[in-house]
Amino acid sequence: MDILPAIDLKDGKAVRLTKGLMDSAKIYSDEPWELAKRFEEMGSRWLHLVDLNGAFAGEPKNLEQIKKIREMCDIEIELGGGIRDEETIKRYIDLGIDRLILGSVALKNADFVKDVARRYRIAVGIDAIDGYVAVEGWAEKSTMKATDLAREFADAGVEAIICTDVGKDGTLSGVNVDFTLDIARASGIDTIASGGVRDIGDIKALKETGEISGVIVGKAFYEGTLDLEEAFSIAQ
Repeated sequence: MDILPAIDLKDGKAVRLTKGLMDSAKIYSDEPWELAKRFEEMGSRWLHLVDLNGAFAGEPKNLEQIKKIREMCDIEIELGGGIRDEETIKRYIDLGIDRLILGSVALKNADFVKDVARRYRIAVGIDAIDGYVAVEGWAEKSTMKATDLAREFADAGVEAIICTDVGKDGTLSGVNVDFTLDIARASGIDTIASGGVRDIGDIKALKETGEISGVIVGKAFYEGTLDLEEAFSIAQ
């Protein structure tokens, strides 16, 4: 199981939100690349990177910071936030981003996602509020169940599904293991848990399922409730 430390970018800074609310942003670094380098030095294989401004704007908004992180670090980077078309995918690939996360567009245009997944490394981000898919930077709740959307991408060439329980994100209230398992079983695709991770108990619970391929760690690291090096050791 992979541990994917997270950096969320807002106005060029590394922040964390609570339940996806932009006005809840807490700044953790003015130099996000330094955090990314620290994760690399701790042994991380992946970095989970989100352009929060881009998620709301529908286009890249933190390109300079993304470029610097890529230049300064050798780990694999997955990136999401405002990726709506192939031109943006190509732009990020040219910057050296390894995997792109498609969220809102996965609900609105599944055929597009399946098409680009044949040519690029693509993860689908499924963010849910009360089990239903949230879109537009979590500002709206759709009428589609998260498990139904996950099932849509079975055998579609998508590399992974990243599922977030929005109600838990940034709350340190514990990861939603059951929700993650439901997504993994519906899709049959490598599934990465996100939202609510609090401590090493969450890492152990996810690992013990034997069915979850990764977990994104954000606020638990930043607030010091999770020893990231211990998490890496358990996950591996």
